[in-house]
Amino acid sequence: MNKQNPPLVKICGLRDALAARVAIESGALAMGFMLAESRRRVSPEVISSILDDLPSARPPAIGVFVNESAEHIVAQVRAAGLDMIQLSGDESPDILGELDRPAWKAFRFTRGTTVDEASRVIEPWFTRQRPVAAILLDAAVVGRYGGSGHQANWELAGHLAKRYPVILAGGLNPGNVVNAILTVRPIGVDVSSGVERDGNKDIPSIQTFVANSLTAFGML
Repeated sequence: MNKQNPPLVKICGLRDALAARVAIESGALAMGFMLAESRRRVSPEVISSILDDLPSARPPAIGVFVNESAEHIVAQVRAAGLDMIQLSGDESPDILGELDRPAWKAFRFTRGTTVDEASRVIEPWFTRQRPVAAILLDAAVVGRYGGSGHQANWELAGHLAKRYPVILAGGLNPGNVVNAILTVRPIGVDVSSGVERDGNKDIPSIQTFVANSLTAFGML
């Protein structure tokens, strides 16, 4: 496993300062904000307001983008005051040279994809002058770029986690995250719909997800 200390737990799809504060106080080490088309989408102005309401020593705030130009991403990131970028669409690795923040790249591999096939897709993102800091593995759902609540391929993710810094996403929740971490051995986990109730972030679910995740990482 690629070691990272402390382990990275990201709560994504945040839309208000209360949920963001709870995530931080629970021990989450990354906050995700949707700037792509989504029911969880928030404007740069709202993100900026949320971040202003948080402690100065907060974890990194990550903006999620899908198939946007580098110029658009840079402008939105600066307006929102974000620290990192998550590319969750069909972007080319060439975009990395035009960004001014560290980036993650999300991948969704269909069932049957081999480790070597996945690696050929992933590798170019680590050979650029400014490589990605990590890759995020999500579930492959037709027409969706994340946040579907479907489970990623843990077997493939486990193999890839031996080669790359993998953040596991897709269908995670407080009940299965321990097994997911022990199975895949990623450097981090990412959750959105798994800590929601009726379409909104659920405070107890956030607290339990983070606690269970940190417990599991402590067992590796």
